[in-house]
Amino acid sequence: MTTTNPANAAPLSGLKVLELGQLIAGPFAGKTLADFGAEVIKVEPPEGDPLRQWRLLHQGTSVWWQVQSRNKQSVTLDLRTEDDRAVVRQLAAEADVLIENFRPGLMEEWGLGYEALSARNPGLIMLRISGFGQTGPYRDQPGFAVVAEAMGGLRHLMGEPGRPPVRAGVSLGDTLAALHGVIGVLLALQARASSGRGQVVDVALYEAVFNCMESLLPEYSAFGAVRQPAGSALPGIAPSNVYRCADGQVVIGGNGDSIFKRLMTAIGRDDLGQDPQLAGNAGRAARADELDAAITCWTVQRRVDEVLATLLAARVPVGRIYTARDIAEDPHYRARQMIETLTLADGLQLDVPGICPKLSDTPGAIRSLAPQLGEHNATLLGRPPVGEA
Repeated sequence: MTTTNPANAAPLSGLKVLELGQLIAGPFAGKTLADFGAEVIKVEPPEGDPLRQWRLLHQGTSVWWQVQSRNKQSVTLDLRTEDDRAVVRQLAAEADVLIENFRPGLMEEWGLGYEALSARNPGLIMLRISGFGQTGPYRDQPGFAVVAEAMGGLRHLMGEPGRPPVRAGVSLGDTLAALHGVIGVLLALQARASSGRGQVVDVALYEAVFNCMESLLPEYSAFGAVRQPAGSALPGIAPSNVYRCADGQVVIGGNGDSIFKRLMTAIGRDDLGQDPQLAGNAGRAARADELDAAITCWTVQRRVDEVLATLLAARVPVGRIYTARDIAEDPHYRARQMIETLTLADGLQLDVPGICPKLSDTPGAIRSLAPQLGEHNATLLGRPPVGEA
C-alpha cells in the first residue's frame, strides 16, 4: 500500500464524513474523499452493504469491496429503528459531510433530513445522490444507473447503427454521479469557509450523465439533428475508429490536421494526406468511410505490434484494446502507481486501482484495507463488532 508523506498532510485530512449510502454512487464518492485523507465512517445495515456480495467473492466477500471501501471505518446501525437513528444524529452533529443515496424523502421520513440535521450542525454539508434529484416530477421514481444512462442520452449512442443499445459493462451513471458529488462537496466546503454554513449538494444520476454529453443538445436545438449510434467511430470527427489487424485490433485517433497527414504518410497514402479536400475535419468527416477503408487496408495486413510501432514512430495516437490482463501487465500503470498491491488478512496479494488524480505535494494514499462488517463499532459506538456478544 502507498502511504502519505507525513511532511505533507493529505488535502482532506481532518475532514469527517458520514457515509450512509450503499452499493456504488454514494460509496464511490466516500471512497474518493477517503483516498485524500478524509475520515469516512461508513454506516452499514446489520446485514452489511450489498456490495460485499456482488460479483466475484474471496472468503465470502467481494474483491470489489477492497476498492470501494478502502480507507473507511465500518459501523452497523439499523436505520429502521429510532434508537439507531438517534446515533446517526449524534454522528452527523460531529461530521463535516454526510453522504446518502436513498430514495428522495426517506431521510426526512426517518427524521434525518437536512433541516433537522443542520439545525444541530449548521456547517453540515449533505451530499444527496438519487436517480432523478430531490425535486421534479420524477423524484419518486426508482432510478438506477441503467435508467439514468438511458435518460441522460448515453445509451442511445452506444452500439452499432440499427442495433439495440448496449451498456459499457460498468455502472457509468453511478460513478459519474459520484464524481459530480465530490466536486459539489469540495465547492460547498469552499463556500463554507466564507459563510460558515453548510448546504445540500443535490446530484441526479441522469444529470451527471447528461452533463457529459458534449454537443448532443445544442446540435438538436440549432439544427434538429438527433445524433445516432455509430459503433466505434466518432461521428463528425475523422478518422477516429477501431481498426482490425492481422492478430487483433487497435484504436487510432488521426483526426488532427497535422496528425492526419502523418498517418497517411505512415500507411503509404500520401495521395490522401495531400488532398486539399481532406485538409480540415469537415472534409474528412464527409469522407470518413473512405478513410476508414484505407486505414483498414493497411492495418489488416499487419500485426498489432507492428501497427503500434509504426504509428507511434509517426507520432500518431494509437493503442491496443486493453483487457484486465493487459492492464495488469502494463509497465506504465505500474510506473504511475495506478496499480497497488494489497495484502489481505489471509495473505492474498490483491491488485487494485491506485489513487487518481495525482497531486504533487499532498497526494492521496491507501492507508487501510476495507473494513470488516462493524469493525469499528467498539471504537466509534461503544458496541461490540458484528457477531460478538
